[in-house]
Amino acid sequence: MPGSPPSPVLRPMTAGDWPAVRAIHAAGIATGLATFETEPPSWAAFDASRLPGHRHVATDLAGTVLGWVACTRESPRAAYAGVVDHSVYVAPEAAGQGVGRLLLEALVDSTEADGIWTIRAAVFPANTASLALHERLGFRVVGRRERIGRRVVDGRASWHDVLFLERRSRVVGWTHDPA
Repeated sequence: MPGSPPSPVLRPMTAGDWPAVRAIHAAGIATGLATFETEPPSWAAFDASRLPGHRHVATDLAGTVLGWVACTRESPRAAYAGVVDHSVYVAPEAAGQGVGRLLLEALVDSTEADGIWTIRAAVFPANTASLALHERLGFRVVGRRERIGRRVVDGRASWHDVLFLERRSRVVGWTHDPA
């Protein structure tokens, strides 16, 4: 389409992306709509907790990171081997450009290729952009926890509900045995 920005480039996240990933995470935290966290983790903590094969960044043609997605295991128990929780963040200047969709589609593809059958998310109800994005990609709300967490910023606490969303794979299903 004439005048449209070029499509973002998708690639695996590397340790070298951390400064940009951290800045995007911090911008999401600052909105008060993304997480109970008040600051991003260290690279060591992030790296240790996110599954290596399912970390993606979207960049512009110059290589500037526009957003990221990563996931963690739901549980160490074998019964939940195919269930992950994910986070997706888009830089404020890239909002509305399809970056979030590209990242979530990449996560769906990489997790399904790895035998993962459910991707979960916890989203604040006020984060309507995230809810709409997830719905477009087949996530559904499976529950609501009322006033489940408290976020403290500058000494002021606010309680938040969390909506639990999940997307069940249409590829990895009841007959798939990852063992």
